[in-house]
Amino acid sequence: MTSTGRPGSALTSSSSAGHQSANLGDILERVLDQGLVIAGDIQVNLLDIELLTIKLRLVVASLETAKEVGINWWENDPWLTGRDDRHERSTLERENRELRSRIEALEAKSSAAQVEAGVPRTEDVIDAEPVAESRDE
Repeated sequence: MTSTGRPGSALTSSSSAGHQSANLGDILERVLDQGLVIAGDIQVNLLDIELLTIKLRLVVASLETAKEVGINWWENDPWLTGRDDRHERSTLERENRELRSRIEALEAKSSAAQVEAGVPRTEDVIDAEPVAESRDE
């Protein structure tokens, strides 16, 4: 019997099954196109005491397939993108300190302006006794 098919494909004829076996490239193309998930858990117990648990999750897929299902962790990974999170974190911390000092300065100015205008402080108003209102009907 002869084999026919695409160049580079391993097609064989079996007298009993009558099916074609694909080469490694075809299998890899199919796995990357559709994706493959392998999941498993390993537990090590000693006298009914759990000593170790390992949860394995393996996803094999092309980047396009992974993005389609919402897996894109590599786009934000500092190791892969070359970004240094320490620099970004220190920048955010510095900006946070600057904003807090600006808020404190604005609150101090607001308090000083209220004192000059004769507006009672919030603390004084909260601690004051309520005034009974009289109604003229």
